[in-house]
Amino acid sequence: MAAGKRRELFTILETSADTERDSASDSEESPLNLSADVKWFEIPFRKPDSDEEEELEEDEEEEEDEFKSVAAAETADTASYLAGGGCNIILVTDNGMKHEEESEDSYYASANNCSETTSNDSDIDFSDLEEEPTDFIGQFDDLGEDCTSPDFWGEPDQIISIEPFTAISGPQHALGDEADTRDYFRLLFPDSLFEHMVEQTNNYALYRQRRSGKVDAHWHPTDLREMRAYIGLNILMGINQLPDYGMYWATDIFIGNAGFKKTMTARRFEKLNQNIHLCDRESEPAQGEPGYDGLYKIRPLLDVVENTMWEAYAPNRCLTVDEGAIAVKGRFSPTQYMPSKPIKKGLKVWMLCDSKSGYCHRASIYVGRAGEDTGAVGYKVVTSLVKGLEGKHHHIFMDSLFTSVPLVQRLLQDGLYACGTTQPSRRGFPEALRLRNVGKLAQGEFFQCQRGNIVATVTRDTKVVSCLSSNCAPGIVGICPSRGRDWAVIGVPRPLPLLLYQENMRGVDLCDQLRECYQVGRPCKKWWRYFLWFYINLCIVNAYIILRESRGGAAPPGFSGKQFTQRHFRIRLAQQLIGDYQGARGMERAARKRHADSPVEYGHRLERMSERSRRCRNCTNKGLRHESVFGCKICNVHLCRGGCFSEFHK
Repeated sequence: MAAGKRRELFTILETSADTERDSASDSEESPLNLSADVKWFEIPFRKPDSDEEEELEEDEEEEEDEFKSVAAAETADTASYLAGGGCNIILVTDNGMKHEEESEDSYYASANNCSETTSNDSDIDFSDLEEEPTDFIGQFDDLGEDCTSPDFWGEPDQIISIEPFTAISGPQHALGDEADTRDYFRLLFPDSLFEHMVEQTNNYALYRQRRSGKVDAHWHPTDLREMRAYIGLNILMGINQLPDYGMYWATDIFIGNAGFKKTMTARRFEKLNQNIHLCDRESEPAQGEPGYDGLYKIRPLLDVVENTMWEAYAPNRCLTVDEGAIAVKGRFSPTQYMPSKPIKKGLKVWMLCDSKSGYCHRASIYVGRAGEDTGAVGYKVVTSLVKGLEGKHHHIFMDSLFTSVPLVQRLLQDGLYACGTTQPSRRGFPEALRLRNVGKLAQGEFFQCQRGNIVATVTRDTKVVSCLSSNCAPGIVGICPSRGRDWAVIGVPRPLPLLLYQENMRGVDLCDQLRECYQVGRPCKKWWRYFLWFYINLCIVNAYIILRESRGGAAPPGFSGKQFTQRHFRIRLAQQLIGDYQGARGMERAARKRHADSPVEYGHRLERMSERSRRCRNCTNKGLRHESVFGCKICNVHLCRGGCFSEFHK
């Protein structure tokens, strides 16, 4: 391209060490949450001095060379940080855009068969249910501005207006200094929910007996104390993990747990596992009937927990929207394959979390997209999760699955700012910033376009990344310390949108880390059970965050350790839920624990149980494997001939 044509399209930028900002002072006025070791340089936008197109080609080449030499002298102090790539801000004209150093051997000259999305740095792989429709016309008509118009994007020299965040944030409760772990857990999982679980569990046990036509002799109705103890034992199982839950009641002193045996028997725990329920199965509408709800089995839990999580903690300024995963064993229709996540296959949940603490404000279960849905999944997910935050000037950070120009426009209209990576093939993304037009970028080099508060950026970090933001001024670069191939610390220039994204996109990941440390519940054959344990686990994590922030990191009264961690919180919570409960153990053993000296007087005798041998219950409790056709019909267990009969009845 002739030099005269290039001068119309590009502006050489000035970068001076005098424009370096003090990160300490900026952190007080900007919603960045960035570390103090980032050095800032503001790159002012400079327009061409003349737009005349009919000058001699030779004169323009001389002027351009002279201008470059001056710019090179001014940037001598920061050349080591910019890594030789420079930071270019693009000017969009009717002629389009090309890279300033473009040649015939461009980035796509040897790879013109590559798609635009394969080269983009995306951490989301779209499944069939997540494919974003190519035609959104009609859904975003209320936004007022057509982002696909050629005149939509302009030069990045406009002023960014960011309203200060003044809303109330943080824990919202009236607990005093004497409050303990159970009090904080009750904020999110109230006693009314335990009472509902007790009622529906008893109803479901009767429903199963009526459906089978048999009476379960080993079942008796549960109560509130027993249900709390059952949840407490499940919490402890996440800390003291064993391959099978029957091992907690083993007689082996090295495996068995005395606290579990003291609380309830293994049979009673198994019966509670079989019958625990949250809804009335008799009134459940079938698929296709009016009022059908795919989440009917956990709807009572969702109605309570979603409100308590939202009310117990007012959202802070920076929030993260991302997907979480629930590991499952079995085949369920809502199961998703997510190769970019630590849990490759599981149930997907959209989450709105605090960027610093990891507190989860909202969680939305993803069970597949309806057939008549023609809109973008990301657009609807984000707008539903941030509902209620309108006009409070929060900063929402998202990944490339959600971020789009219509979504950023919508959030701006609602008084919310956004920042996130995006796909360059998305509707409304500047054509001039598409990878085929930008060409090959050096590390740290970037181009930008602007429309009001919305700034589109394409840059190269380890890969080419495209960003959309409404809370970042254009032309600001941060020099971040990084390690090269020889582990030497070097300065890597990154534009402000990418730095904000990297520092504030960790909220959901932090919440997942806290959840995955100590799982609650065990694998099962019913999909809705995974969501029950997920929300109980989520309430524990949120309660721990509330306690930590409410007490300023101080431990609750009675704790003598140095640091009160999540593990201590869970153990203390489980102990308080169990309390001194031992009722179920005594009631179950009363049926078979008669007179220890002479069990025969009470009808217990050793006799042939069946033609097929089965495992001896007494040997199984010892961790041994012996089989017998004999046993006790009163207790309905197989026992070895010999000492197992009398030993079992003691």
